[in-house]
Amino acid sequence: MTGHNQRVDASRSPATPPPPTPAPVPGRAPRPAAAPAPTRARRLAAPALTLAVAASALGYVATVDPYEPGHYPVCPLFRLTGILCPGCGGLRSAHAFAHGDLLTALGANAMAVAGYFVFAGFMILWLIRAYRGGPTPRLALKPLYWWGIGAVALVFAVVRNLPFGSGLAP
Repeated sequence: MTGHNQRVDASRSPATPPPPTPAPVPGRAPRPAAAPAPTRARRLAAPALTLAVAASALGYVATVDPYEPGHYPVCPLFRLTGILCPGCGGLRSAHAFAHGDLLTALGANAMAVAGYFVFAGFMILWLIRAYRGGPTPRLALKPLYWWGIGAVALVFAVVRNLPFGSGLAP
């Protein structure tokens, strides 16, 4: 017999039982509740910090002239062997790039300039995805691509050390 004071849950019909709660597994911690979605400011923190560090480094190279001796260490490979590595001239390239002199930057180290543009493209993609709440871009290349990048760097290093490639030397 039901009384008038009995409450009836309208959201559940009497024929539908409540969902079962999983029984705790001995030795295993219960699952934590789902974390709330990060805010836009939190999503933008990592790419903004990365961009700030890169801009600070470029700003430092822009103000401290690499053409003046004593400010930066000499390339150890160049010092020991006289051979230019793929990175030789990178600081001079960054200095010229920071001052907007793209031709001088390309003359100091063309491969570094290509790297600046790849980095800029990656940062733009990362910032857009972070702003929109999309996945973080990953730099997951197949081994064949890494070998290709290494081969390009090796050819660049060899050619810039040969007489006909002296235009690539810093």
